[in-house]
Amino acid sequence: MAASEENSALFPIFILTIMAIPLVPYTMVKLSRAVSKKQRTIHCQCLECDRSGKYKRSLFKKISNFSTWSNLTLVLLWVVMIFLIYYTKNMSRETQVFDPFSILGLEPGVSDSEIKKAYRRLSIQYHPDKNPDPEANKYFVESISKAYQALTDPVSRENFEKYGHPDGRQGFQMGIALPKFLLDIDGASGGILLLWIVGVCILLPLVIAVIYLSRSSKYTGNYVMHQTLSAYYYLMKPSLAPSKVMDVFTKAAEYMEIPVRRTDDEPLQKLFMSVRSELNLDPKNMKQEQAKFWKQHPAIVKTELLIQAQLTRESGVLSPSLQGDFRRVLELAPRLLEELLKMAVLPRTSQGHGWLRPAVGVVELSQCIVQAVPLSARKSSGVSSEGISPFLQLPHFSDAVVKKIARKKVKSFQELQEMSLEDRSELLTQVAGLSATDVEDIEKVLEMMPSLTVDITCETEGEEGIQEGDIVTLQAWVTLKRPNGLIGALPHSPYFPFHKEENYWVLLADSVSNNVWFSQKVSFMDEGGAITAASKTISDAMEGSGAGVKETSDAVREAIEKVKGGSRLVMGKLQAPSEGTYNLTCYCMCDSWIGCDKKTSLKVKVLKRTRAGTRGFVSDEGAIIEEGMEEEDEIEEEDYDDDYESEYSEDEDDKKDVVEKKGSKKPNGTVKKKESSSEESGSEEE
Repeated sequence: MAASEENSALFPIFILTIMAIPLVPYTMVKLSRAVSKKQRTIHCQCLECDRSGKYKRSLFKKISNFSTWSNLTLVLLWVVMIFLIYYTKNMSRETQVFDPFSILGLEPGVSDSEIKKAYRRLSIQYHPDKNPDPEANKYFVESISKAYQALTDPVSRENFEKYGHPDGRQGFQMGIALPKFLLDIDGASGGILLLWIVGVCILLPLVIAVIYLSRSSKYTGNYVMHQTLSAYYYLMKPSLAPSKVMDVFTKAAEYMEIPVRRTDDEPLQKLFMSVRSELNLDPKNMKQEQAKFWKQHPAIVKTELLIQAQLTRESGVLSPSLQGDFRRVLELAPRLLEELLKMAVLPRTSQGHGWLRPAVGVVELSQCIVQAVPLSARKSSGVSSEGISPFLQLPHFSDAVVKKIARKKVKSFQELQEMSLEDRSELLTQVAGLSATDVEDIEKVLEMMPSLTVDITCETEGEEGIQEGDIVTLQAWVTLKRPNGLIGALPHSPYFPFHKEENYWVLLADSVSNNVWFSQKVSFMDEGGAITAASKTISDAMEGSGAGVKETSDAVREAIEKVKGGSRLVMGKLQAPSEGTYNLTCYCMCDSWIGCDKKTSLKVKVLKRTRAGTRGFVSDEGAIIEEGMEEEDEIEEEDYDDDYESEYSEDEDDKKDVVEKKGSKKPNGTVKKKESSSEESGSEEE
């Protein structure tokens, strides 16, 4: 019976140990992440962003940020652990091992006279005749008297000093650290033990496995439904215009799950009338177009109207029930747009290339959703050839303000950025009629806007020039600068109700053939991760080329300094196509800002592969002529305009344009040339 009680007493210690093994390391990781978070403000400080409430650090905001499921679970587990520690500590006092020397306050090996002195001293303090307290009486009878008896009896004392127990050597016992009632298998307790074993060992793992498998079968690793990826894959077209990307984007299965209520009909009808001009409806057949629009799946209609409410900034007129759906649509939008972009650049052609035109359209749609700017504002107009969309992302700007400053010959967003602070302030106050506070807000946003530079090279490692079929290494350094000195920051987006990090997409593409040769996502938020990735990539590349330890360390050190200075390394490999000269363009596009994209021209010349696999030409007789002996002089770079602007034309016209532009490549190039020139996206020349 005593053994059973001892095993039952060990059960809290067993549970405490099992909880502490994962909980302590996880808590340390959470605390280290919280301490390592940047304390510097990285979001926009303008009044519009302040009114949005996204960045307010109120008590309620702090509590809501803290009260996530993971944090609450962590706190609850620590409360349970503290309770178990307290319970175990008190339990250990109650179940102390009988030690007569400790009870009498003596050291082992003392004489009988000292034992008697200690007993008499404690008797004066705890004897019932001297101390009427019942607890003192109990302690005297159960502890002091037994300890004195054990030490004054020669046999008991010898057994205790040899074996640690007055009764002599004890038998070896084993037990299970479970509560006593579970170990009593008689009667109902046996059923409880059986249920506990079945539940913990069989049912709990089975339930977890079923939940995991059901979720994994429905979602991908990026928490996007498989059904959504399938729809995006089959609906994606090579000539999909940016204005038509919306039709594919709204077909996501996640949006199909948003409930469609009868009470939403009237508010959606009113919203439709407000955003009708943005729906690409043919004005000549407006009635038929409207009927066709409403005949779509109700969830698709609702999703598109809610997105248009964001683009036209009409979300304030939505009903309370639609407000919840509106936030849900925008919460899912960045994740779905990223997957849609991946579907656009997914290798589709025989050469393993993706499609440029829809990829550009996806990024532009993302920019418009984050900045709440209509897609129609991207069209060129009499005011600006690049459209007025870059202006509308600035606070206090409207169509009227853009027209006013256009009269002073400020027609492009780049011209506004390049003006001096005094001239810009004078223009906005005296010509546009804005207040000094409004101008201050605009300056804060302009200081947050990123400026990009791209340094890109394509070469075959260890070889001169590029031959068809070679594995070409692409290396690009993307550098970001802001007037306020920040590198990683959150974009100015007062109308987007959630925190949105800037992401950049590097696309190496042939704009004539609409082919994307290479694509990669770049982020400037995690400097530590970028340093680790760049160091490993450079180290592997240097070791692969046979460089020494010193050269490798110098290259890694240089890469780390670049990353700390605001650069990110983009590196990949692709297979060289057939012989010819390819005028490529490297696009660096931001998914959050409008007018900050960068384009860099790159001419790649691919040589013909020789019969013997050498780097020269092979004559009919088999003699190898060294490369360069009969090689033509390097062809001068031609003026090449690969300005790939947003187009809002029909798909059929797009297909004709692509067919007419094919065949413009010149297959007479022999030498690869590195970066040529850089241009701003949307016809902005640097």
